[in-house]
Amino acid sequence: MPVKSDEAIFPISVAAKLLGVHPRTIRIYEDEGLILPSRKGQKRYFSNDDIEWIQCLRHLIHEQGISIPGIKKLLDLSPCWEIKGCPMEERVKCSAYQDRTKPCWERANTACAKDLDHCSNCEVFLRAMKEVQEDNLRDAVSQ
Repeated sequence: MPVKSDEAIFPISVAAKLLGVHPRTIRIYEDEGLILPSRKGQKRYFSNDDIEWIQCLRHLIHEQGISIPGIKKLLDLSPCWEIKGCPMEERVKCSAYQDRTKPCWERANTACAKDLDHCSNCEVFLRAMKEVQEDNLRDAVSQ
């Protein structure tokens, strides 16, 4: 049975080995809100999609010279309330709408906070990642 690309199967040690980085590097990306690994208890697990996203992050940082704050700004360009179509009455109560300095997946007090454990599979997070990856691919092709 084939593994789905979004199925979290790799512990951090295996993910780090696949990426050729120290596990601490992956933890830094998580601390910065750039990745959201699935958790089973206290352990982090990564999918093939996560591995691909981390490879994209590393390319943006090391090949394109984009800083972590710069990548975070790129991710912020996809407002969650527009993607999810939140009505205004939900938006005004949502911290991600009121203060746009952090994306919704870095906050606990958002309209979708009840699903916070599922941010790594959230359409908002996945769409933001996909947009950055597509921009990166377009830049690579045009060079």
